[in-house]
Amino acid sequence: MTDGVLVLSNGRHYHGNLRSALTSASGEVIFNTGMTGYQEILTDPSYTGQIVTMTYPHIGNYGINMEDMESNDIHVSGLIVKELSHVTSNWRAEKSLEDWLGEHGIPVLEGIDTRALVKTIREEGACPGIIAPLEKGDVSSIEALREKAMSLPVMEGQNLAKRVSTPENYTWKNEGSTSNYRVVAYDVGIKYNILRMMLQQGIEVVVVPYTTPAEKVLEWKPDGVFISNGPGDPAVVYESIQAVTQLLGKVPIFGICLGHQILALALNCQTFKLKFGHHGGNHPVIDYKTEKVEITSQNHGFAVEETSLPSSVQVTHRNLNDQTVEGIESLEYPAYSVQYHPEAAPGPHDARYLFNRFIEMMGQ
Repeated sequence: MTDGVLVLSNGRHYHGNLRSALTSASGEVIFNTGMTGYQEILTDPSYTGQIVTMTYPHIGNYGINMEDMESNDIHVSGLIVKELSHVTSNWRAEKSLEDWLGEHGIPVLEGIDTRALVKTIREEGACPGIIAPLEKGDVSSIEALREKAMSLPVMEGQNLAKRVSTPENYTWKNEGSTSNYRVVAYDVGIKYNILRMMLQQGIEVVVVPYTTPAEKVLEWKPDGVFISNGPGDPAVVYESIQAVTQLLGKVPIFGICLGHQILALALNCQTFKLKFGHHGGNHPVIDYKTEKVEITSQNHGFAVEETSLPSSVQVTHRNLNDQTVEGIESLEYPAYSVQYHPEAAPGPHDARYLFNRFIEMMGQ
């Protein structure tokens, strides 16, 4: 442990203790309101290029186990907490959060006023920042870090799918059993639990790079196409947008999170950057078809601009906190998507019907 600091591009800075990896990290600083699930958050590719602040004050008490990974890697740049647990109390734990992050070179800044930081982000918006070791009273270093933070790229215009997408195809299926459907999944940052849930539904999933052309996808003769979650600005993931545009009407399509935004762009809608995004497991969303409210897990910094929707696209779900679009459906093609994560189980099963809708669409 050593003295550390978070310096934001907006000029604010926060002193704390640097733990796990005593090194610097940079990225867009955002906050997550989840009380649990830090391992899933840290390994979710959607957090690529971000420093995550946990609003719950005590993080790490149940440790880390390899069964709960959402990918093979840690994707956050750094972690900010009020208090990092030094005791692991869980029979499933294989190691502590601090040791695990240290092994991967991910710094944790502990002890800052996370309430003040979250208030700043909510009022002024998410912005780039830097976590770094710092001697107390070292004003000149803070000024240098601030200048460096101001030069960091903002999230708009960044195609981060190229950093997290699989470099080659791979297949998820139940060995020795017959699958009912074959789905080709565009990997723009896919979470393992999406693949697990499709497997439970009897779906064989062929996961492909985000650059895969539509004609290559059709060679697999899929029953459906899925577009995954992922990080960055959806408007610049040109290859996936073009492919989905060409696949419309040829095969049923289902998208989640970034995949929702990519489908919207393929349907001639537009997207925009949210002020501080939606990151947490307690967002109320209404499904207009059932008139039921779901408690959803969310992680996104962009949203679909409702005023850009053509008459052939309808809103199916809406966020009840800020009224943003949470789901769309094409009236012309068999294609729909949601902004939130039905596989993350915050409800815990409120949104699993979305996978069943996909199966029904493929069956028809």
